[in-house]
Amino acid sequence: MENVKILVVDDEKDIRELIEIYLKSEGYHVINAKNGSIAIEIAKSQKFHLIILDIMLPDIDGIKVCTKIREILDVPIIMLSAKREDNDKILGIITGADDYLTKPFNPMELVVRVKAQLRRYLKNNISTKSNEIVVKDLIINSETHRVYVSEKEIKLTSKEFDILKLLAENGDIVFSSRNIYESVWNEEFFESDSTIMTHIKNIRDKLGDNIKNSKYIKTVWGVGYKIEK
Repeated sequence: MENVKILVVDDEKDIRELIEIYLKSEGYHVINAKNGSIAIEIAKSQKFHLIILDIMLPDIDGIKVCTKIREILDVPIIMLSAKREDNDKILGIITGADDYLTKPFNPMELVVRVKAQLRRYLKNNISTKSNEIVVKDLIINSETHRVYVSEKEIKLTSKEFDILKLLAENGDIVFSSRNIYESVWNEEFFESDSTIMTHIKNIRDKLGDNIKNSKYIKTVWGVGYKIEK
């Protein structure tokens, strides 16, 4: 679980340290934030698999922080609160939290909830079967050469399919236009060739993938393209 990164947001240092001790004992990588502003900035610059977020923060309340983070990351959020009112729980879940725990809490119960959320998240977002590559709601079947987004079939040309499959099955690896061309076409690449850029644009259009806020194919400017795991 060393590659799983969790952000813990709480203004109480003792609680942050307690949570960190228990999560690290399970092999998770933990980053701490003492207030909402710091949490939002960290979420903008780093990728996390889960966030533990206190509702009562000194600068921005956790509900607003949850809303802001949801605009940046689509990962499980477990909210903590010293309050017992149902309104807090309901508001937190409506805002985008996936689970809720009232302080004081048993650290082992938190660990159990973290594991449950991570199992669902990792299963639903990134998985690989013998003939399928699944990234979020995108399914690429290498046997049938079919692609689905949210269970709707997307028609790709054979080259578009090969490019998408290449990126998806090598998640997090950045492929330059040269790498993609020579892998898919098995021919020498020419620097002035715009073939890859055109194909990537066509794939994005068919997947409904906005280049400015891409869900699938990420552009690493000056380097190439990748599909994040």
